[in-house]
Amino acid sequence: MIDSEDKSAIIRLFHVYRNYGVKHALIDITLDIFNNEFLFISGPSGAGKTTLLKLLYLAEPVSDGQILVDGLNLSRIPRKNIPFLRRKFGIVFQDYKLILTKTVYENVALVLEAAGEKRRLIHKKVKSVLRTVGMEQRLNSLPPSLSGGEQQRVAIARAVIGDPNIILADEPTGSLDVDAADLVMDLLKKFHTRGATVVIATHDKALIHKTGGRVVHLNEGRLQVTPEI
Repeated sequence: MIDSEDKSAIIRLFHVYRNYGVKHALIDITLDIFNNEFLFISGPSGAGKTTLLKLLYLAEPVSDGQILVDGLNLSRIPRKNIPFLRRKFGIVFQDYKLILTKTVYENVALVLEAAGEKRRLIHKKVKSVLRTVGMEQRLNSLPPSLSGGEQQRVAIARAVIGDPNIILADEPTGSLDVDAADLVMDLLKKFHTRGATVVIATHDKALIHKTGGRVVHLNEGRLQVTPEI
């Protein structure tokens, strides 16, 4: 268990609600996520896991309450500064969200191109991160030619290429077989070891038990904190 006296919180949620009309997707969520923590958000489909992740990088606004990310109050960030906030995050989606008409290299390089990095540095960093995730030999391949596990490795490379402080992974192994899922989790643990805070939303209890770490459980939009596994 991470001791809050020894770790500083990089993400803080205070009495957060998210409503869609009369439906309450998240209800009174108060949670600290600590710097360099490996945290699971568990719960069944529809519990609010994806919604919670979206609030953290301002893909959706809170209905009530406050969220602080690295000391920044998200409710006070001007719209024009949201892209700068999102550079703190690397996001891994269950359905990969790769651009099907661009190569592996191009999908990963886009992040640095959008940040205005120089071409030489982009080439060096992309090759390095693809080597780390074991996809350097497929850099000229298009996503439809890759397996699900390979696409997810590319998605992880894209998520970490900008050296984010925080990696958010939404059901990153949900559509993968056991071997591919284990490889994806090993990669996320590797980047956690390098200093990133990793937050994984999953309904897979076996995956949580196998990996270990602090777990918070969402049930019908409400948070239940469970002991570390």
